[in-house]
Amino acid sequence: MPDFAELRAAMVERQLRRRGISDERVLAAMGTVPREEFVSERYRSRAYADAAQPIGEGQTISQPWIVAAICQALELGGSERVLEVGTGSGYSAAVLALLAPEVISVERHPSLAAAARLNLDSLGIRRVQVRVGDGSRGIPELAPFEAIAVHATAPGPPSTLLGQHADGGRLVAPIAARAADMLTVFRRSGGGYESEEIGPCRFVPLVGEEGFEP
Repeated sequence: MPDFAELRAAMVERQLRRRGISDERVLAAMGTVPREEFVSERYRSRAYADAAQPIGEGQTISQPWIVAAICQALELGGSERVLEVGTGSGYSAAVLALLAPEVISVERHPSLAAAARLNLDSLGIRRVQVRVGDGSRGIPELAPFEAIAVHATAPGPPSTLLGQHADGGRLVAPIAARAADMLTVFRRSGGGYESEEIGPCRFVPLVGEEGFEP
């Protein structure tokens, strides 16, 4: 079997730090969470490859740089409550749990939500609450959130989710564009928000009432 600790350290230095990830808390979290525990046995040897990996139900675990870029753009200081849309295997939620005290993650596929819970429980990660539902609608009864991470491409700025993040909060989501999806951070201020593009990316579509049709 590969030396996963060595691969994890190499990932942090070569895929993340050299490509502009400079938040030391994010780098430490990425260097701590065992990514190999969140992929199937078939893909375990490629857990730290600079690529997305399939996890079932037509979904993927994002490449490491994407996970780190989202976490960095959220600018987490350690006191925020985070909403995550698209739990997948639970990997990004595990990273977020090292950066914030509470993570509520929504997954529309019950089988993936169940697997994510098992993955997180097996590693003793207790700060993540996994729910099954339509993540495009957020969780209005728990809003506002200081940070929202969306792991699926929205057809445009997600208005309902933007309405659920706190003043001064950050929302990071890939937005559909003609050439490629564009990872974008939205910062709320007063009654409006400003946006900043992080870079091109590729995600599965955000399916739901305020996303794309199944």
